Amino acid sequence: MRIENSFIPVRGVGQRTERNLWESGVTHWDEFDPTLVGGKTADRIESYIAEASEHLDDGNSRFFDDSFPSGERWRLYENFRDETCFFDIETTGLSAERDSVTTVSFYRDGETTTLVRGDTLTAEALSEQFADAKLIATFNGARFDVPFLETSFDVDIDVPHVDLMYPCRTLDLTGGLKQIEKDIGIDRDRPDISGRDAVRLWREYERGDDSSLETLVSYNREDTVNLERLMETVTEKLHQRACEGLDTTFV
Repeated sequence: MRIENSFIPVRGVGQRTERNLWESGVTHWDEFDPTLVGGKTADRIESYIAEASEHLDDGNSRFFDDSFPSGERWRLYENFRDETCFFDIETTGLSAERDSVTTVSFYRDGETTTLVRGDTLTAEALSEQFADAKLIATFNGARFDVPFLETSFDVDIDVPHVDLMYPCRTLDLTGGLKQIEKDIGIDRDRPDISGRDAVRLWREYERGDDSSLETLVSYNREDTVNLERLMETVTEKLHQRACEGLDTTFV
């Protein structure tokens, strides 16, 4: 599903109207026929397509983050996949006021970067990672990772965000990230570590055990890289769900 397949951002267009358009063979903005809708709704669709096309040409993901319903923002991914920044953090606890971020891993366009507390993890380094991202993707990041980083480093992470926990719930995929990975067939080569284990590994590193940091970073990076596979699976399933029963092709 691409942005150009979507009519649901238009005021007055809900899932039923969008699906009716798809069923009529209108699966792309270029195919829109105002006679299929008529009236003010048709005018609004044509106006939206004209405006949105310019924003899409400019790579303005913010426009679509603002215009799409929150539950449909997963549709931005296909257009901005190469500029999507997946990330995950490890901390010494659950409170941004009392606890610290220990590692942050980023995965984008096949490359993984990890920032480590006391070394490379700074506000400037964080801002640099987010600077040219068109989309960020996390699991439970809206409630945890993003506010934790903003509080801990006084940064503003103002980038369109797909928190994969919520589209997973739409698909009845519940539980933590590792459980969902198992449910959709993402296998890991080793047992998972808990949040408590992550704290223990960091404390061991602080006491001089470099191998504990290597283990912590390895898990943090694997969590981050696997977010891309989760995104691919979730967006495909949501596309199939939205188009179920339609005898048409999306381009």
